[in-house]
Amino acid sequence: MMPKLKRQQIVDLLSSGRRIDGRGLEELRALEIRCRTVKNAEGSAEVRLGKTLAIAGVKTSIGTPFADAPDMGVMIVNAEFLPIASPTFEPGPPDENAIELARVIDRGLRRAEMIDLKQLCIVPGKAVWEVWIDIYALNHDGNLMDASALAAVASILTAEMPKAMVNEKGEVTINKSEKQKLPIKSIPITVTIAKIGDKLVVDPSLDEEEIADAFLTATFVEDNVCAIQKRGEKSLTVNETLRALQIARQKARELLKIVKEVVGSG
Repeated sequence: MMPKLKRQQIVDLLSSGRRIDGRGLEELRALEIRCRTVKNAEGSAEVRLGKTLAIAGVKTSIGTPFADAPDMGVMIVNAEFLPIASPTFEPGPPDENAIELARVIDRGLRRAEMIDLKQLCIVPGKAVWEVWIDIYALNHDGNLMDASALAAVASILTAEMPKAMVNEKGEVTINKSEKQKLPIKSIPITVTIAKIGDKLVVDPSLDEEEIADAFLTATFVEDNVCAIQKRGEKSLTVNETLRALQIARQKARELLKIVKEVVGSG
């Protein structure tokens, strides 16, 4: 639990438009994105947001489609909070927080239709590409959600998979000597806003997360919201929600520009 003195210090600073780490209320921490950091992954990215560190990797394999989507590939997002990332993270299967993070990111990617799953179909009803996106939290200093989402997006954008071939008998083989990019339809950007008292702050630090009343995470494609997740015990008013989305939209524009620059040069 955070000492009351530090808690009050954070609240007092916010009332004057400042934050404990010196940022403004709508200011992101320093961001660094490094692509292709995992040699054995088809695509990968490491994201540092302040001191928060997350890494994501993409692996592909051939599997069978879901019965209700016989002509669509499969995308699966997993997340794991490693014990080295925080004293509060424990060994073992992913806890409810890691599961929630994976679901929020998965929903954003799906609603944005980032990957054109129809183009991942090899033989309808029989064989499709499966895209596995694994996210690992390596250091937790607040806002793992946005750092992880950025890592997932950058890893997908850099991923290269082998080509699949179908012979006359309908058998599928993989040509590993030929590579192709994943079929991309959009670049979704996720931004989290925290409510502390009557203030809204972007990219909350760990100290701010510990005293926040509520969180709103929004995923954007260009300027359009495609997914929203509200967390926390307290509510957001309509005006607070609209203001939070306005702030998040502007930050999404900034982050999209950075992602495009990094992936284009990475």
